[in-house]
Amino acid sequence: MIILGIDPGIAIVGWGVIEYNQNKFRTIAYGAITTEAGLDVEVRLETVYRELCEIIDFYKPDEMAVEELFFNTNITTGIAVAEARGVILLAGIQKGLRIAEYTPLQVKSAIVGYGRAEKKQVMTMVASLLRLKNVPKPDDTADALAIAVCHAHSGCSKLASFYNQKKTRLT
Repeated sequence: MIILGIDPGIAIVGWGVIEYNQNKFRTIAYGAITTEAGLDVEVRLETVYRELCEIIDFYKPDEMAVEELFFNTNITTGIAVAEARGVILLAGIQKGLRIAEYTPLQVKSAIVGYGRAEKKQVMTMVASLLRLKNVPKPDDTADALAIAVCHAHSGCSKLASFYNQKKTRLT
């Protein structure tokens, strides 16, 4: 299964594509979509949408995993990130991908085994699990790979497959 992990943002959208097959990982590609701070938000959103569609078309993932929003104290930034996340979800659904969403706590638990793990622990473990020489930069890219690995561990289980089949039949 090819999984596209996404760490949503408005300035930086981290993305990572991995293959998960018989409990083994293969890193296919990773990077970041960046937008310029001075641009109008609608231009930034269009950039995120267009570039993400290109990534999906090129790598042809089977599923997409996206981190759920975690609001901090800056509500203005949170709104822009939420808008970007909406564009990301729209791109995925329009491209026919099954989309899973994970909280930061779920991602940390899946990667490190502890939901309150430090960011450095998660980054180091991602590099180890994916057999990368270095932790990917920027951090958003490493986060996206962590989300993809989380989905491989959580969303690809037999129980998750059973649940998704039931959910599909109900709609």
